[in-house]
Amino acid sequence: MVLNYIWIAFFIVAFGIALFRLLLMGDVEVFPAMMNATFEQSKTAFEISLGLTGVLSLWMGVMKIGEKGGVVNLLARWLSPLFVRLFPDIPKGHPVTGSIFMNIAANMLGLDNAATPLGLKAMEQLQELNPHKERASNPMIMFLVLNTSGLTLIPVSIMVYRAQMGAVQPTDIFIPILLATCCSTVAGILITAAYQRINLLNKVMVGALGGLVLLVALAIWGFGQLDKEEMNVMSSSVANVLLMSLIVSFILAGVRKRINVYEAFIEGAKDGFATAVRIIPYLVAILVGIGVFRASGAMDVLVDVVAQTVKVCGGDTQFVPALPTALMKPLSGSGARGMMVDAMTTYGADSFVGRLSCIFQGSTDTTFYILAVYFGSVGIRQTRHAVPCGLLADLAGIIAAIAIAYLFF
Repeated sequence: MVLNYIWIAFFIVAFGIALFRLLLMGDVEVFPAMMNATFEQSKTAFEISLGLTGVLSLWMGVMKIGEKGGVVNLLARWLSPLFVRLFPDIPKGHPVTGSIFMNIAANMLGLDNAATPLGLKAMEQLQELNPHKERASNPMIMFLVLNTSGLTLIPVSIMVYRAQMGAVQPTDIFIPILLATCCSTVAGILITAAYQRINLLNKVMVGALGGLVLLVALAIWGFGQLDKEEMNVMSSSVANVLLMSLIVSFILAGVRKRINVYEAFIEGAKDGFATAVRIIPYLVAILVGIGVFRASGAMDVLVDVVAQTVKVCGGDTQFVPALPTALMKPLSGSGARGMMVDAMTTYGADSFVGRLSCIFQGSTDTTFYILAVYFGSVGIRQTRHAVPCGLLADLAGIIAAIAIAYLFF
């Protein structure tokens, strides 16, 4: 229901601003730009789904091998003490906990192509436990907020963009991004737990959060010992080794269980193809709405309003030129990436605005894209508190990114 209102708002606000620009400013290009955006974004949505088909088929096939080989059940048993508290509605030891863990691990390593199929597999398993098939369950919402908060330990792509844009030290945003993304993730967990009345004050959860902080600290220390080239090589190598190790371990587990590994892969791959086709309408809807909103100039108006509000309150407006990246990120990952590159091109890769836009890009994930794809893959229509929880986590990440950027730069 919330997505319905937001989608309608995209068009109504965009149309109103475009009409204003046409009648009072004589901007005859605004409506053609909006119509072009509808066609371009429809094409983009289909291309994304088409591009996902192979990746989804691959990873859902691998997941099916892991499921039949017992790996997913093993992970579920190991994580049961933690997940039974974070996801109290999931039965203890259910295989979905293993799928959730692997999706989160892929996100933390920046393995987007692997994370999405793993996440869609987890959503299918969560839907099996969902008593109301068109209404999002509490575990679904908590899982999606963990995704939208964008916890990433190794932001390789952002560092590569900074190197390409001529940054003297492309890795100087590594620690700020790590801190900002941790803030958004912790905020997302706390906010969603408050909505769902989940008690996090127990030894297991406190120990898990403490372990997360320790892991982040070790990652910061370890990568801090490397120069920019060594860091990029090491991070990408570690990610790829772990990914290939995961595939091989699933295959070996299948061999050990004496299952037909090839047939299990084909069975899962067929599900991946079906899922890719199923999400096309949802992607078209959300990306067209975003494209129209952006083409109308509504995003620029929103940024100007924020700038004027900050100025009236006596605050420093130095961060405002980087805001388009933050505002675009919940709507479109590629759009936010374009905003980040534009900020570095306009102000310089090593400017405060350039660095802050990179921190914005790495601190959260594409909330509406994830909601559209993940909920659309299982036919969820009533999103309940998923949107406000996801957006509040994004807001926490934005505020943290601004504060951290002022602290570091």
